[in-house]
Amino acid sequence: MGHSHSHSHGHSHHHHSTNNKKALLTAFILIAGFMVVEVIGGLVTNSLALLSDAGHMLSDAAALGLSFLAIKLGEKKATISKSFGYKRFEIIAAWVNGVTLLIISLYIFFEAYHRLLDPPEVQSLGMLTISVIGLVVNIIAAFILMSGDKDHNLNVRSAFLHVIGDLLGSVGAITAALLMYFFGWGIADPIASIIVAILVLISGWRVMKDSFHILMEGTPEDLNPEKIKSALLKIGQVADVHDLHIWTITSGFPALSCHVVLTGDQGHDAVLKKAQGILHDEYGIEHSTIQVEGKTEGCPSHHGTCN
Repeated sequence: MGHSHSHSHGHSHHHHSTNNKKALLTAFILIAGFMVVEVIGGLVTNSLALLSDAGHMLSDAAALGLSFLAIKLGEKKATISKSFGYKRFEIIAAWVNGVTLLIISLYIFFEAYHRLLDPPEVQSLGMLTISVIGLVVNIIAAFILMSGDKDHNLNVRSAFLHVIGDLLGSVGAITAALLMYFFGWGIADPIASIIVAILVLISGWRVMKDSFHILMEGTPEDLNPEKIKSALLKIGQVADVHDLHIWTITSGFPALSCHVVLTGDQGHDAVLKKAQGILHDEYGIEHSTIQVEGKTEGCPSHHGTCN
């Protein structure tokens, strides 16, 4: 049998990790701080659009906070009782975040329905001022996250997309404030809040669905089991591949286990090394457990794990 668990950590990886932590923490402080301002502003101006945008900012703050914590907790060493460390924390917290977003969006829809029937008086100038500041804050946060490794790090990329979504929410609130200020369209506030609520609902559903899929040990969407099996079968001396399982420990950390049957009972180490190389180089799977067996007699002399 064979077991592989190879990781390559270099100076570049450490540099990216430090940059990502700084970008995520700075953006989190910025977004969370303004979210409090937006909640107070929404209550003072009586704007549902501002309050719903604050709800979206809450999702941003949660996403940024989770991403930062995921990197920090991921640095903790694994123990005997927690063999993968605390990497799953991100997924559990993401699922809770998704459920919270769904509840927030449903509440906004409920409030917007009543406001459509009877539009209340909204302080449009105050709402406009806070919305413009919110737009600037989101633009700054987006630039901060662009300084991180958003092209290669799933956490940073998802946080960046959250901020872009909130930026659109700020644009919606600004549009509603202008329509109310110049044309007196009180209905613009609940309409803008409904648009933001839809954004919150979509992002909440996606977060919940993706995290639930990982918690259920689902196969990562970017990995095709049939293609991986086919690639392993092309290795010389490999007769069959079975009991193939691919799952995700946390975002960007896929794992695989399988049985590889050889045509004879020789060449276990060579096949194992070749399989490890294919999984790592072609599919980005760094954690794999591979059991190598002889076709007829099994692998009694290799009972256990070998590298």
